[in-house]
Amino acid sequence: MNLIEATRSALAALRANLTRSALTLLGMVIGVFAVIASVTAVEVIDVYFQESLQIYGGSTFSVSRKGGWEGGQRNEVPDITYEQALRLKRRAGPGLTVSVQEGFGYGEKVRSGGNATEGGTTLYGADENFLGNFGYDLAAGRPLTEQDVEYARNVALLGQEVAEALFPNATPLGKEITVGRVRLQVVGVLAEKGGFLNMSFDNRVVAPISTLADAYGMQGRNIGDLSVKTAGFEAMQAGKQQVISHMRVIRGLGPSEDNDFEIESNATLQERTEQFTSVLTTGGAGIGLISLLAAGIGIMNIMLVSVTERTREIGIRKAVGAKRGDIMRQFLIEAVVMCQIGGLIGIGLGAAFGNLVAVYFDISAAFPWAWAVGGVAAVTGIAIVFGGYPAWKAARLDPIESLRYE
Repeated sequence: MNLIEATRSALAALRANLTRSALTLLGMVIGVFAVIASVTAVEVIDVYFQESLQIYGGSTFSVSRKGGWEGGQRNEVPDITYEQALRLKRRAGPGLTVSVQEGFGYGEKVRSGGNATEGGTTLYGADENFLGNFGYDLAAGRPLTEQDVEYARNVALLGQEVAEALFPNATPLGKEITVGRVRLQVVGVLAEKGGFLNMSFDNRVVAPISTLADAYGMQGRNIGDLSVKTAGFEAMQAGKQQVISHMRVIRGLGPSEDNDFEIESNATLQERTEQFTSVLTTGGAGIGLISLLAAGIGIMNIMLVSVTERTREIGIRKAVGAKRGDIMRQFLIEAVVMCQIGGLIGIGLGAAFGNLVAVYFDISAAFPWAWAVGGVAAVTGIAIVFGGYPAWKAARLDPIESLRYE
């Protein structure tokens, strides 16, 4: 019996016992579905994070206060103050561009004339290097300038959501808005950036940090968004060493003292993201593999039943010249066909379900090609392992006894 004939025989056996076959394949579908759905959802999240990190480019890194726990106690590390950020900005060489961003208001309502946002707007203070260092583009108007920051001008950049809510039928440029404690004049509109996990990057207002410092004060604030941009990727390592040297002097650290600040680049953040997503992927895949093992037992069961029901058929085949290898190959192919049908259905449903994350959060879809290929290989292996014994049993049947079987 060749491959085509064995495949037809397998499909005929499935059709002859449709309900039993469907229930048996359901276990295989669920197992593959669990694996593919989980890894697809994780891959969608991973793709989003990778895309989000790429907007900063390969030549940008951040400086932040070192935190965390050590010896069961939380490290009490001094804040990175605005004055320290300014000192770093002044000390940085011509190949380094330093920018700072600090939040001053969260969940604010922005008003202009008779219009107002629904709330949830974040008010940020930034400087003239904000766009390049933090990965934003302008849709209209001009950026913040050095003079805006130096003279603490009451100007602002609006995110797309804020601009559309306040000025649906007019240009925002030149208009005045009120947010929190300040009244600002709109000089620019940021290009749409999107969002993730119910956090929008477009529902924000950006003003000169000096303006907001006058209104809100800087006492007790830790500058967590301190970004440094180098001339290019090849200058990253030298730029990091230069910033570390400057920060040690600025922070007043002695030669024997460890750094009380951290330097993080896209590569560092990507590594952390990959570690996080790999744990999620392993967990989801582990649960699915357990389901696949249970499905394999179901495949073995239906194949044993099939061997018993087709004992006379096997005897006839042997009587007309079929060898043990032919019988064994026939039943193995039938097991593989059944597992492949369940596996392909599981892959399709799993990928569709996993990408619901992308649809819900309006981010890029993904398909785990490697896991899909691995899933096909896994179900093939399960078919051979769990279908091997029934196939061997069928091949070992005595043809005379088989012909007399009723």
